[in-house]
Amino acid sequence: MASKVALVTGGGSGIGRAVAIALADNGYSVALAGRRLAQLEETAAASKGQMLPLSVDVTDAAAVQDMVARTVARFGRLDVLFNNAGATAPPTPTEDLPLEIWRKVIDTNLTGSFLCAQAAFRAMKAQQPQGGRIINNGSIASETPRPNLAAYTASKHAVTGLTKSLSLEGRRYNIACGQIDIGNVLTNLGIPMSSGTLQADFSIKPEPTFDVKHVADAVLYMAGLPLEANVLRMTVMATAMPFVGRG
Repeated sequence: MASKVALVTGGGSGIGRAVAIALADNGYSVALAGRRLAQLEETAAASKGQMLPLSVDVTDAAAVQDMVARTVARFGRLDVLFNNAGATAPPTPTEDLPLEIWRKVIDTNLTGSFLCAQAAFRAMKAQQPQGGRIINNGSIASETPRPNLAAYTASKHAVTGLTKSLSLEGRRYNIACGQIDIGNVLTNLGIPMSSGTLQADFSIKPEPTFDVKHVADAVLYMAGLPLEANVLRMTVMATAMPFVGRG
C-alpha cells in the first residue's frame, strides 16, 4: 500500500480532512488540495503519513493541471482522486437566487469536479502501470433535493452524470470511477442539522447526524478495491434521517 498515491481536494476541513488522514494513516502518500494553506497544513500535521499540502482553486484550470503535475512529480504517479471540494449557499427560493451565487456553486461543485477529474484522467491514462480510481463526492442531493437549494441540487445531479461518463470512458484505460453520496454527516456544515433544518413541507425540524469517521472508512474501502472492481455509487447516511421517501 505504500506505493499508492491519493489526491484529496477540499482537504482542509470536514470530510476532506477526515478522508485524507485516513488514507495517510493507511499507507497512502496524499496530496492535499484546498484554498487555505494553513488549514491544509493542520490536516497534514494530524497524521504521521506523507502529505503534500497544495493551495489550489479547483475552478482554475491551470491551477488544477499544476496540482496534478506537482502530485505526480512528488510521488511518482496518481492512483486515487477524491473529488471532494465543494460549495453551497444559504437556502434561497429559486426566484430570489442571485446569478453570482448560482455560478459560484456550479463552478465549484461541477466545473471544479470536472477539471480535477480531467487532469487526473490524463495522468492515470499516461502513467505505467496505466489506470487509477476517481471517487466523486456526490451528496444525497444528487438524488433527492431539499427546498430552496436549486444550485446545489443541480450541481450534484450533474456530478452523477459526470461519474457515469468517467466510469464508461475509463474502461479502456483501467480507470474506475465511483461516487459517494453522504447524508447528514457531523461536520461544520452538518451541525445545523441537529438544531433544525428545512424539510420538504417547509417546516423546520432537527435531523440525526453521524460521525465523519464512517465516511472516511467508506472512502478508504472504495479506494482500496482492485481496479477490476468498483463501487459505482454508495450512500452513507444517518440511519434515521428523513431521506427515504422524503417529500
